[in-house]
Amino acid sequence: MNLVGLLDSTARKNPHRDCVRYQGRGYTYANILTAAEKAAGLFQSWGLKKGDKVAIMSLNTPSFIIAFYGALKAGGVVVPVNHKLMGPEVEYILQHSETKIFLFDGVLADVARKLTGGSVRCLSLDSPVEGFEQLDTLLDKAPPFQPVPIFDEDFAEILYTSGTTGKPKGCLHTHRGVIMSGVTGALTLKFDEDDRLLMAMPIWHSSPLNNWFMAAQYVGCTTVMIREYHPLHFLQAIQDEKCTIYFGAPISYIMPIQMIPHFDKFDLSSMRAWIYGGGPIAADTARMLMTKYKTDLFYQVYGMTESGPTGTTLLPKDQVRKAGSIGRCGLPGCDVMVMKSEKEAAKPGEVGEIWLKADSMMKGYFKNPEATAEVFTAGWYRTGDVARLDEDGYLFIADRTKDMIVTGGENVYSKEVEDAIATHPDVAESAVIAVPHPEWGETVAAIVVPAPGKTMTAEALAAFLADKLAKYKIPRAFRFVESIPHTPSGKIMKYKLRENYQ
Repeated sequence: MNLVGLLDSTARKNPHRDCVRYQGRGYTYANILTAAEKAAGLFQSWGLKKGDKVAIMSLNTPSFIIAFYGALKAGGVVVPVNHKLMGPEVEYILQHSETKIFLFDGVLADVARKLTGGSVRCLSLDSPVEGFEQLDTLLDKAPPFQPVPIFDEDFAEILYTSGTTGKPKGCLHTHRGVIMSGVTGALTLKFDEDDRLLMAMPIWHSSPLNNWFMAAQYVGCTTVMIREYHPLHFLQAIQDEKCTIYFGAPISYIMPIQMIPHFDKFDLSSMRAWIYGGGPIAADTARMLMTKYKTDLFYQVYGMTESGPTGTTLLPKDQVRKAGSIGRCGLPGCDVMVMKSEKEAAKPGEVGEIWLKADSMMKGYFKNPEATAEVFTAGWYRTGDVARLDEDGYLFIADRTKDMIVTGGENVYSKEVEDAIATHPDVAESAVIAVPHPEWGETVAAIVVPAPGKTMTAEALAAFLADKLAKYKIPRAFRFVESIPHTPSGKIMKYKLRENYQ
């Protein structure tokens, strides 16, 4: 089955069940199907053909769902865009993906106005923006939708993930691959039609979209959307909407405890599965969360955008005794190996690179066959993450060969931040590293060598980066030094920087 067929099927089976709940209002599967076909007709009237790209930069609203399915029904390929990115970052993705239509939430108009690509048709979602058309007001005038043959192996998504070169890479996912991500999620958490999934993390992220929203779509249950995560709204939604499943970064669990004085007053008893990803939780933190949330039903998940993002999970029974682990084996439809070399697997007590095979694996990087070839060996995807196997076969992340920082569930690639810092005329050299953070897991730190005779401040450099990088990528800490250690071949010795960082 493909994603278009999935929506059609679910709308036939359960036309009056809420597909989405948003701000107290329900949007049934029939409502979403009708609106998606209107959007598809509109896109077709603008010349969208099968295989053309439609980029969506939205917060969590029903409009994202309508635009997503509308683009797919018209035969398009959806390019979800991180709503935290700045103009140059968005511009690169639109140009690289060859986007024909770009839909953006009205509150993001400042970014949209800075785009220079004249061939992309831009329109707003959810709120009007002067100088732009608005999707919501155009749907009722849309020409009739003309069905397009969609096949399981047709491309459905390009999910962009930053690379060590500093330029994002687009992961090509098929209709079947995206559905298999949802099937894996549904099997792992045993979704059924009575579940109510809370979508408080950004839906454009690969795991919320493919693992969890698609799991809900596959079984035909309801997704409750919060426009943007807030610890109070998070608790209110669970209580008022009787949510049963939630996925979020570890910090999204910690913030309500820290910030909401009457946390214990909220009724969270409807919840049956608390999923977290984007970083492990220490044993003490796991115990604290179980005490505060009055449950041990926590699941740690690990995956990559390239894999759908299917991977592994740490089950509730292991949360304390194996705290910090990402689990023991692959999820349904996924296989995992830890490899010391291309020929030899790691044994208990040893470390190696995590390799994945999954039904939901990408077909490759868009317009980048060289990078695709580099990450696959005999059909296995080489994650670049180094893990240690314990005596029971559980995996513990030891290092990242791709030099990536995970802060609050967001991936930050050091090279991208270093390249932005390098554009400052007073910088001679910089190195960006991860430093531990009690709430975010890791945070971004920059070690900077000023140019001869120049003096710099953290505040001024952060301000310089403000319109070049998403806020979460901007270093929270700067250290100005006279020199940075290098290997004899000229590579920065980041391990020494990490060791010496206090």
